[in-house]
Amino acid sequence: MPNDTTITRRALLSCAAWSGVAAISPAFGAADAPYPTKPVTWVIPFAPGGATGRLSLLVCEQLSLRLGQPFVLDHRPGGGGNLATRSVANAAPDGYTLLATSTANIINAARAVPPGPDGTGDIIPVAGMARMPLLLLVNKELQVKTLADFLAHARANPGKLSVGSAGPGTVQFASAELFRTLGGITWSIVDYRGSGPALTDLASGHIHAMFDNTASALELLRSGKVRALAVSTRERSQAFPELPAVAEVLPAFETSGFYGVAAPRGTPKPIVDLLNREINAALTDPAIIRQFAEIGATPISGDPGIYAATYRAEIMHWRKVVQASAKN
Repeated sequence: MPNDTTITRRALLSCAAWSGVAAISPAFGAADAPYPTKPVTWVIPFAPGGATGRLSLLVCEQLSLRLGQPFVLDHRPGGGGNLATRSVANAAPDGYTLLATSTANIINAARAVPPGPDGTGDIIPVAGMARMPLLLLVNKELQVKTLADFLAHARANPGKLSVGSAGPGTVQFASAELFRTLGGITWSIVDYRGSGPALTDLASGHIHAMFDNTASALELLRSGKVRALAVSTRERSQAFPELPAVAEVLPAFETSGFYGVAAPRGTPKPIVDLLNREINAALTDPAIIRQFAEIGATPISGDPGIYAATYRAEIMHWRKVVQASAKN
C-alpha cells in the first residue's frame, strides 16, 4: 500500500518548543497519563496534493503547537478512501490514530446497502475542518470558454470527453456523475488515487476536464495550466466571484467538499472532547482563517454531537445525489 508520511519542520520545532506543555494536556484521572504523550498519526486517504492534505497540514501544525506532540500526516491512498478508513477503524482506540475524513466518507456511507443508522460504521466523528466549493476545470487546450460552451461541447461530442476523478465514491467522481445526469451527456471517467495525480494529467492534456476542490487547483489556476469554468456550490464563491455557479445553467446541481476528523469507535470521550476543543480552537487562528478564505473554504466548528448531526445530514443529501445518478 502506498505510504507517504509527512511532518513539517514547524511541527517538529513546535514539539521541541512546547516540551513542557503538559499543563495544556489535562489528565483524565489520577491513574491516567495526559494525552498526548507521543506523536499522533493523522491518516489521509489520498495521495499528496489534494485538499484533504492541505487542510490537514494547516490544522496539524496548530495541534502540534497547542498539544506539544507532532501530528504526523500519513497518506494512505486507495479505494476511494476506503483503505485508509478501514485501517483507522482497525487501529487501537486510544487517540493516537486519527482519520482526516472527506466527502468520500459521506458518499460511501450514502451508497451503503442497507444504510447504517449514521453511516460512520467503526469510526466516530470528532470535529469538522472545512467546507469548500469544487471548480469545474478544463485543460487549456479545450476550445471552450464558458460553462454553457462546455455543456454544448459535451453534448455535441458524446463519449469523447475524459473526466478525471480522485477515485470512485469521491466528491470529484460524484460531481462528474451528477453533471452528466443533469446535463444529459455521456463521457468517460478516469479514476486516480487522489486529485493530485488527476490534476497533473489535466494540466498535461491527458484528460479534458474534472471537478476538484479549490484548494487543490489553486496553484495550477494561478499558473494558467488549467482553466476554471464554474463553481459547484449553489451560490457563487467569494473567493472566485467571476465564476458562475453550475446551478445557473443546471438548476438542480449542488455539491461541495466536506472535511473533518474521525477516530476509531471506542476512543475515550475525554480524548474526543479534547481533540474537538483543540481543533475548534485551531480553526480560529488568524493564519488559518486567512488561508482558508484564500481557497474559498469555510471552517466547520461545533462540539462532537453537533458535528455528528451535520455528518448525518450530509449523508442524507448525498444519498439523494447517488440515487439520482443511479437512475441514468
